[in-house]
Amino acid sequence: MNPIQLLKNDHREVKKMFRDYEKATDTRKKQEIAEKVFMELEVHAKIEEEIFYPAVREQGKDETKKVVAEGLEEHHVMDVLIRELRRLDAKQEEFDAKFKVLTENVEHHIEEEETEMLPEAEKTLKSDLDEIGQKMMARKEKLLAAASKSA
Repeated sequence: MNPIQLLKNDHREVKKMFRDYEKATDTRKKQEIAEKVFMELEVHAKIEEEIFYPAVREQGKDETKKVVAEGLEEHHVMDVLIRELRRLDAKQEEFDAKFKVLTENVEHHIEEEETEMLPEAEKTLKSDLDEIGQKMMARKEKLLAAASKSA
């Protein structure tokens, strides 16, 4: 599995969930979609932080290292928003507003990753891409299995 494609697939999936949330009118459905979004984002961030970002940082240029540092900070903001959203109920007025902020932050993060980090990573990690992709996929499967057990 190519790690670049894995990340882009995750990006596409979460963006689809954001659109599903926007279309939903029932608060129960919104809550259900939001929980899926939270799980996907947490798993995605973990495989990036544990496997992909360290590899990119190690092989990347100074500018790429800055993008990785910014990505880590964006993950932190995402974690804070998810924690706050989990304390709320989708029926509460601020839930939609906070979920919109999460959506905007994540979409900005995706845009930066796909235009700045991933093309550079594809060049610099060329010979290691398969190994990195295998590690990321194995870790993702473990995290998803653990998340489904605790749900």
